[in-house]
Amino acid sequence: MPGSATTRRYQSGEVDYDGHISRRGDNYLRGLLYEAATVILTRTKADSALRIWGLRLREKIGFKRAAVAVARKLAVIMHAMLQTGELFERSTAIEV
Repeated sequence: MPGSATTRRYQSGEVDYDGHISRRGDNYLRGLLYEAATVILTRTKADSALRIWGLRLREKIGFKRAAVAVARKLAVIMHAMLQTGELFERSTAIEV
């Protein structure tokens, strides 16, 4: 799909590496998603599966990279919500 942020996959034998998130797509939308992810990781008091996952990831790879990962996950969740018409559930946003 043109304009989407996708990872580059490398597979060889037992190695399965997803790669980095590209900088494709609308700059403004990517900025908004990153800002929303930053708020989820820093200012939100209510825990959600997405926030808990992001905070664990932050410990491993650092804040900025974790925020990008949360932004991408948020985009995937919102896209699925648009397709199915379901409402967001904090407790079941992602599998932790």
